[in-house]
Amino acid sequence: MNISNCLNRAELDTLDKKPIYLQIASLIAVKIQKQILPPGTKLPPERELAGLFAVSRTTAINAYRKLEQQGLVWTKVGSGTYVAQAPDVESPPGVPWPQLFTAYPQNRLASILRDMVSTPAPGTISLAAGMPDPALYPLETFTGLFNRNIGRTAPADFGHIPIEGYSPLRRAVAAMLNEKGIPASPENILILSGSQQGLYLVSKVLLEPGDYVVMETPTFIGAIQVFQDAGARVLSLPCPEKLSLGLLEDFLIRHRPKLLYIIPTYQNPTGRVLPEQDRRDLIELAKRHRLVIVEDDPYSDLFYGQQPPRALKALDSYEGVVYLGTFSKILFPGLRIGYLAGPPVLINRLALEKQFIDLHSNNMAQWLLAMFLNEGYLAPHLAKVRGEYKKRRDRMAKALQRWCANDIEFAVPEGGFYFWCKSKQAVTSRQLLQEAANNRISFVPGDAFHTVPTLDKEFRLCFAAHDEAVLLDSVQRLAKTLAQITKKNKENGSPPYSVRPII
Repeated sequence: MNISNCLNRAELDTLDKKPIYLQIASLIAVKIQKQILPPGTKLPPERELAGLFAVSRTTAINAYRKLEQQGLVWTKVGSGTYVAQAPDVESPPGVPWPQLFTAYPQNRLASILRDMVSTPAPGTISLAAGMPDPALYPLETFTGLFNRNIGRTAPADFGHIPIEGYSPLRRAVAAMLNEKGIPASPENILILSGSQQGLYLVSKVLLEPGDYVVMETPTFIGAIQVFQDAGARVLSLPCPEKLSLGLLEDFLIRHRPKLLYIIPTYQNPTGRVLPEQDRRDLIELAKRHRLVIVEDDPYSDLFYGQQPPRALKALDSYEGVVYLGTFSKILFPGLRIGYLAGPPVLINRLALEKQFIDLHSNNMAQWLLAMFLNEGYLAPHLAKVRGEYKKRRDRMAKALQRWCANDIEFAVPEGGFYFWCKSKQAVTSRQLLQEAANNRISFVPGDAFHTVPTLDKEFRLCFAAHDEAVLLDSVQRLAKTLAQITKKNKENGSPPYSVRPII
């Protein structure tokens, strides 16, 4: 759990006559009593707690002392402040839920996706979640489709449908893929409740604890979570610029991994695009070793110049590429509709696994989406959002160059949602995030995208979710944060924070 984000969303009552340190102590106490902060949780250092609530360090220390007096926390010298174990008292009536839970996830990223999509504190600009702007959702089109067609739709379409998905939608998705050069028929398509479900199903069907998986690093947080939760041993393939096929072949020979997970087009978080020749070479290497490639492709429709190279699946000559797509990035996340393309034998096996999760994905969303695709609404919508996101990308790039060029490095992405930045300061990205909280701005620190903890200086900014005015404000807040860190470094002669990231 990201404790800082958990507490950052708490607001003090300016009208309350109770001292500020008692208000802070009460807010934390409630979270402890509700098991939002379970026993053993490490709380933020006093300096960080003070920053989260914009108070003095003395106020933060007094809040922790009050909690310690109440027996809710304990302090270990040189280590920090921790939530105390619950006292041995007579159990209250009712079910003791925390005692019935299985072990909490030990993965350091266990709650980061949940934190990213949570509503930020009032006044905070979040550049964290990779989401399209709600102002660009095609809701009027979907409303019109619903109103025009609900009276003439067979009621059976809203009963149980095949696990593989609503047949008209499977046909529409297959046709869409064929237009992209990916040969597909409805038998090759599995409709998902978001592409994240596809990753989960693939891990359930293909992986056993101890199996090896190759992943780029950095890469998508959700994929790291899924494969680590499956008990896979992850082999990291560093991909700052160019894919190392030599290292990949070494992995294949020495470890015989079950699969390679890759985002070849506008990679999350770096925005990198794998060149077409590298794609061909990768396919040939995978074919020789009969390696399964899981190609995640959320962003290829969001290009802001030349179209990207063809998908790996379009080059697949051995039926070894499993292709994942989603409508969350190009339409709106609330649809919860993604899809997987693969050989029928895999689709059938995945469908057997899917039935234990949700039986089939939402009928209403599939019905509406099928009409949206069949009536030709996707192409004009994509043209609209590409134009808007390009303007936002360019505006943010100019602002970063103007106000932050002395403090960060970044590349302008050719598509997708993200700027991948690197601080020139003597501070890690997690420490930068802590300081940024004081200026009401948030982003995702770079170490979240790695399979092992790092002390990196990289971080990801999403430019898609806000209009140009908000993006401009966000860059100014980031510049202010960087200036504050520079000042502290000069005054102290060293970084103002410990070098160990707080997880």
